[in-house]
Amino acid sequence: MAGEELAELGAEGIEPGYRGVHFRADPLTLYNIVYQARIPTRVIAPLVTFDCHSDKYLYKRAQEVDWISLIGPERTFAIFASVSGSHITHSKYAALRLKDAIVDQIRDAVGSRPDVDRREPDVSLNLHIENNRATISLDAAGQSMHRRGYRLDAMEAPLQETVAAAIIRMSEWKADRPLLDPMCGSGTILAEALMVATGTPGGYLHQKFGFEQFPDFDLWGWSALRKEIDSAIKPIEKGLISGSDIDSEALRLARKNLSRLPHGDLVTLSRADYRNLDDFGDGVLITNPPYGVRLGGGMRIEDFYKELGDFLKQKCKGSTAFVYVGKPELLKTVGLRTTWKKELVNGALDGRLARYDMYAGQREKDRLRREASES
Repeated sequence: MAGEELAELGAEGIEPGYRGVHFRADPLTLYNIVYQARIPTRVIAPLVTFDCHSDKYLYKRAQEVDWISLIGPERTFAIFASVSGSHITHSKYAALRLKDAIVDQIRDAVGSRPDVDRREPDVSLNLHIENNRATISLDAAGQSMHRRGYRLDAMEAPLQETVAAAIIRMSEWKADRPLLDPMCGSGTILAEALMVATGTPGGYLHQKFGFEQFPDFDLWGWSALRKEIDSAIKPIEKGLISGSDIDSEALRLARKNLSRLPHGDLVTLSRADYRNLDDFGDGVLITNPPYGVRLGGGMRIEDFYKELGDFLKQKCKGSTAFVYVGKPELLKTVGLRTTWKKELVNGALDGRLARYDMYAGQREKDRLRREASES
């Protein structure tokens, strides 16, 4: 899925890898990918790869990189490290040794050193050591790309933005049918759908990007590219995207989050129990229901999912429904046959996305066609 999106954004030589997808891109294509992509969480540009059997060798090889050109004494930096199956077993220690190599090189050369800033660094570095082989990379985005910037407020355990974007992509929704999230929470699915429908880039709200600190950064090319992309953002018809929730606080947060995006005011929100909604036919329903043991009022979670299945069967004829759950076993209690089920990880949760095609009878199909032609 990430590879498909990268190809659409101009990447070449795309190959799946153990930790992600490898690709080639010239600078402008890289800017385009970082700014527009919705599925990847990070885009990193490898600087050097080497065998690494000890912290002393990590320090030695890291000092061979020209950190004065990449960082210098004036910029801040941060290191995000991961290790597996190696003699160096602690990621924080690996990051510390790389930090020492960078700071020592720059201080020895110019007499002063750069500061570490883990919150908003000028330069973000990625260190990965696996089976005693290390790769040091520059983070082209400068931060995790799932942090779009619109969701400053959220309910407990919100759906990750990149996972919501993946769900939208897997639904194959092209803004050509009404989309409903009847349990929208703080609005992540609605926001990602809005960004797809309006053509809003994933990085639209980001103030800075890691690639702006690259030695070969093309300021004029990036400015022109961003202006061209932003000029293509378009409004949607009122009612194309709608959401509801029984929790008034969730709706308040959803409105606030959507207001940070272009045309967020065109998303329809209402406070309602999904079971009391009007019929929703010939549309796309996408939702991430709760999956706790018990819900408000003492309802068993299994009963809740059975009622969700009844709602889909009775009120969503002619629609396609996509239900994402953090506990796959709950799908068995919906009581409907799935068209397909696919794995989709959300943080530490091994989630599943299920598709349900709610076929309408011929009479219902004729009615829906008549209503569509009359409108």
